[in-house]
Amino acid sequence: MQRWPESFSFVLFFAVLFGGLCACAGQEYGWKAGVAKAVITPAEPIWMAGYGARRKPSEGVRQDLHVKALALQDETGRISVLVTLDLADLKRDFSDLIAQRCRKQFGLSRDRLVLNESHTHSGPVTGYPPAYAEVSAQQAAAIRRYTSGLLDKVIETVGASIRNLSPARLAFEQGLAGVAVNRRRARVRSLPGPVDHDVPVLSVRDADGGLRAVVVGYACHATALGDYQISGDWPGFAQVEIEKAQPGATALFVQGCGADANPLPRYQGTDPKLVHHSVALAATYGKILAAAADLVLHGKMKPLGGPINSAFELVDLPFHQPLTREELEARLNDSDAPTRRYAQQLLVMLDRDANLRDRYPYPVQVWQFGRSLKFIALGGEVVVDYSLRLKAEHGWDNTWVAGYSNDGFGYVPSLRVLREGGYEGGDANRNLPGRFGAAIEEIIVEKVSDLVKRTSAPGPGGAAQ
Repeated sequence: MQRWPESFSFVLFFAVLFGGLCACAGQEYGWKAGVAKAVITPAEPIWMAGYGARRKPSEGVRQDLHVKALALQDETGRISVLVTLDLADLKRDFSDLIAQRCRKQFGLSRDRLVLNESHTHSGPVTGYPPAYAEVSAQQAAAIRRYTSGLLDKVIETVGASIRNLSPARLAFEQGLAGVAVNRRRARVRSLPGPVDHDVPVLSVRDADGGLRAVVVGYACHATALGDYQISGDWPGFAQVEIEKAQPGATALFVQGCGADANPLPRYQGTDPKLVHHSVALAATYGKILAAAADLVLHGKMKPLGGPINSAFELVDLPFHQPLTREELEARLNDSDAPTRRYAQQLLVMLDRDANLRDRYPYPVQVWQFGRSLKFIALGGEVVVDYSLRLKAEHGWDNTWVAGYSNDGFGYVPSLRVLREGGYEGGDANRNLPGRFGAAIEEIIVEKVSDLVKRTSAPGPGGAAQ
């Protein structure tokens, strides 16, 4: 019988051991991931979302818009999909339609689907014409055509991400970036100026360590630009820069609780010199966020284990006092055209339903990655107080709070902002039957805590309600 040299046996032993360790490391948490994206740039001039002062449709394209989807399958075999869109907002009826089709076509339950918009103010209106704009019948038709095509592209992209599932490794860490400035303080310097400068980063790598996707978050309005060119604003520039620095990887941007934050300084207006300066600033802010993400990717990131436990619920947010018919009819004579149009819309609802609703069904969603990362997705334009409070309560190092998710109905003030009043405190929500009541913050925070507790339980959890 042939005997191997002792030195060879020693080498063989460690080769087998090392190979086994590498194989285990590559399959450490049993993740599979798939990523897909599609261009959703309007093919024709269209009314743009975000700014009520616009008086005409778009005049060109500065930068393509995208829908991107990241599908994650954990060791239980359950699939969760994050969808990011370079759009201003998606109303709940449209988000519900996406969710219904995803359930029917892919078996994806509502708690397993997150829809987040970058809130670019240089993107198209979706769904139906906003009351703040005088949109012609021709432009209303353009919005309907765009929305119909958008729905199909979102569903196709979700499906492609699921088909692309393959073994992956996930990791998480946070950086910092100083782009956001509290815009309420910029208007009234005596007001507090809280901001959230955290840059949460989720990396998705293949079994060999190659970077496939980078999910980056930040809390700040996408309002560096203000002309009539379609673009993703500074988040669009940020995704381009990240993908340049990481060839082959797809960058997804998740908007945080930046309802009361702007990128400052900024230039507004359509004068060519102002536009030139604003584009330069948007590109700079994008590079800053990309640099923050790059620093995180080149540092030590924490591996993420599974499973993903998920939960989604609608919680009722009461209005302080719904508007009366007399108050709405008085607004029909207001000198402000959007105020008149909003009043007309609410009067139609009042005539149809006999009364205005006294509460709003608000979406709250939580994904819990094993015993590590908590991803909290809140609907509407959420002010920064929620992000800071929820991270203080659930963990600064392992809590990621996103706004602008699943429903773009309007502003979500904290109790502080509600008491201070102003635009984010209720003036902007003229499409709603009234201002939110003082209990709004505690209701949302309590519901988040409830879902965090539910998804922290061992085993797969979370059910859509």
